[in-house]
Amino acid sequence: MNIKCELHHDHFQNFKRYNIPRAQLVIADIPYNLGNNAYASSNQWYIDGDNKKGESKLANKSFFKTDENFNLAEYMHFCSKLLKKEPKEKNEAPAMIVFCSYQQMPMIEEYGKKYGFKNSYPLFFVKSTSSQVLKANMKIVGATEHAVVLYRDKLPKFRNGKTESTKGRMIKNWFEWKRDNAKEYPKIHPTQKPVNLLKELIEIFTDEGDVIIDPCAGSGSTLRAAYELNRHSFGFEIEKEFYNKAKKSMLNLEHINKFEQLELI
Repeated sequence: MNIKCELHHDHFQNFKRYNIPRAQLVIADIPYNLGNNAYASSNQWYIDGDNKKGESKLANKSFFKTDENFNLAEYMHFCSKLLKKEPKEKNEAPAMIVFCSYQQMPMIEEYGKKYGFKNSYPLFFVKSTSSQVLKANMKIVGATEHAVVLYRDKLPKFRNGKTESTKGRMIKNWFEWKRDNAKEYPKIHPTQKPVNLLKELIEIFTDEGDVIIDPCAGSGSTLRAAYELNRHSFGFEIEKEFYNKAKKSMLNLEHINKFEQLELI
């Protein structure tokens, strides 16, 4: 199977110019609108992580230049266009997964309804550590990530290993968040999601040969996960720095294929 894996340095609004097929699954990590508090709870705020050394160049900085310009209504509108139409068959409907902050979840659900995503349910990801190190002596710190699964009328495609002879496994709404091996999957983006976690989600909601789109691709980790699972993937990233890094390392398919061949040997 000739698997497509394309990352475009462009806005997802312009998807039509690339002749991209409609997706079975759209995955995106939308901006959390953290503004200049992006590093406020992280030791990266200080030089070498030491508050005695003073503030680092990251103090009072946001992660992304594009956060303030992100339009959720516009995003939902285009995602409704990016997903394939509701099929007649059962257990074949498309879905969208939106990573977001806990506080954003109700807003995501409400905006989803306005653009045809009548149904939704939450996902929770449990970490073994917290990035809120500066607040660890002041309060209980956050060690979870969150997402919302959105779909139209029919329940989306669901693959839990069920066959004619087996029941399949029960999949709960929480997942263990394990960091990737940095040698295998380079760290490119501040809010990069683990490739292996993305693989787990992709395997639940899609089959081999399906199309996955990430409108805010960042590091390209979603595309990498899809490629390694024999799913076609297409992504958009408007920040040149992340686009270049993703193309050079995360999505260097020639290197990935050589590595896989060596593993097989």
